[in-house]
Amino acid sequence: MSKSPWIEAMRLRTLPVSSAGVLAGCAIAIAYRHFDPLPAAICLVFAVAAQIVSNFANEYYDFINGLDRKGRQGFRRGVTEGDIKPEAMKRAMILLMIADCALGCTLIHWGGLWLIAVGILISIAAFAYSTGPWPLSHHGLGDEMVVIFYGFVPVTLTAYVQCGNWDGGEMAAELGEMWKMALLASLGIGVLGANVLTVNNVRDIKDDSRVGKRTKAVIFGATAMKVTYAALTYIGLALVWYATLPAQTPWGWAGYTAVAVWFLPVIWALFKFTGSELNKVLKYTAILLLATTVWSIIDIVMAQVPGIA
Repeated sequence: MSKSPWIEAMRLRTLPVSSAGVLAGCAIAIAYRHFDPLPAAICLVFAVAAQIVSNFANEYYDFINGLDRKGRQGFRRGVTEGDIKPEAMKRAMILLMIADCALGCTLIHWGGLWLIAVGILISIAAFAYSTGPWPLSHHGLGDEMVVIFYGFVPVTLTAYVQCGNWDGGEMAAELGEMWKMALLASLGIGVLGANVLTVNNVRDIKDDSRVGKRTKAVIFGATAMKVTYAALTYIGLALVWYATLPAQTPWGWAGYTAVAVWFLPVIWALFKFTGSELNKVLKYTAILLLATTVWSIIDIVMAQVPGIA
């Protein structure tokens, strides 16, 4: 049984990217003994919904601008294939954005009015990725957008709205200032998230070249981006491990090492396969990113259990 075109448009296999940033922020809040499930849950729903809005916008505007064609290698595009009317996609995109902005405003209770400016930037970025006078994803800047809006923004802000400050309170003396841990971890999460986009762009390199969409894969070539993927995989893992090191158990490194080993067959598959065969590589890249943040939470929680660490 085929999936609903709306489910396909959400691109479920990529949603761990937005979830991972929030979970990493939660891991940091737990480390500083400030975990608060309500703002954490709001951050998670907000981040996932914002990514879905961006996915809808990407599908809609690529169709409107003639950048999609039927039978493309990647996710089935419902608008291009005629499964979803363009007007319906545009309406869903706008309504979901409005609902997500309303949800995000509730975080003002924990983080302050300055979060409105952040919300506006996130909203602009969700559309600027695919549309506007100079769509960022069409000019090789999609990766940087992922690092910022799926790394720095969700990790640091999720930690902040729970801690209520940037230093981390009483645990700062033991762990260092919270913002330092958050920035380093967010860079690691960001580059791991950018790897998901790298796989996407390597898979679509022929389709994108044909329509003049200049992703980094088109600009630098598939081989260069595959090598970059392999390097960033281990740089990202090392950054997350090192960032949270003060809050880990003595054996916390084992979980990160396990993820690093699990990435080896994924990297091998990236170099071996092409086209739609890379969809599984994309899926497992996202899953292992999520596994990294889940392990961070487990390890930090275990470190706080008397007699475990």
